[in-house]
Amino acid sequence: MFDITGILLSLPAILLALTVHEFSHAWAALKMGDPTARNAGRLTLNPLKHIDPLGFVLILVARIGWAKPVPVNPLYFRNPARGLALTSLAGPLSNIALAVASGIAFRILGLLFSGAGLWKEYFGPMLAISVIINIALAFFNLIPLPPLDGFAILAYFFPKLGYNPGFIRLGPFILMALIVLGLFLPVNPIGLYLAPFLWIGTWLLLGVPMGLFGG
Repeated sequence: MFDITGILLSLPAILLALTVHEFSHAWAALKMGDPTARNAGRLTLNPLKHIDPLGFVLILVARIGWAKPVPVNPLYFRNPARGLALTSLAGPLSNIALAVASGIAFRILGLLFSGAGLWKEYFGPMLAISVIINIALAFFNLIPLPPLDGFAILAYFFPKLGYNPGFIRLGPFILMALIVLGLFLPVNPIGLYLAPFLWIGTWLLLGVPMGLFGG
């Protein structure tokens, strides 16, 4: 059974996390000379330009998902591999920044409004969820499998592995298999990978270690 209240409280954080993530890719690419994303209308904070329906539904129900990939042409970069890696890194870094900002807001507003009903029922949980969603999205995207951001970073440091045609073809299927298996297995492999980042991040930012589903 889906937690409708939890899904509704998650919506603002998910929309902001996905939008800022993809905007950051487009912004970083443009700063290094690639106008492809801007020309495609992706240099925007309009969520509708970035949302992928399947990825959005998955992140709502499974806390793991994605947005539409931002188009990038590495031929515009002075150093294509380096430019692609930095453009890819911009997305996860933006989510870490959002997690930190949400954690700071949670701490400050929690001190000011700790006794208020709206804080306890809505705004406090929304900020806590924002921390969790952004940490999860950042480190999920750093998994070194195509088409995730971590793959471009891997390709920069290990070109032979990163540009292996077989790995590029199989990567998306491996990733999807991990996601699907996580929905049915008692132990979610991606959740297991994310757990230490979430526990440490939420402990530092919220004062309470939490997992992908709040536990």
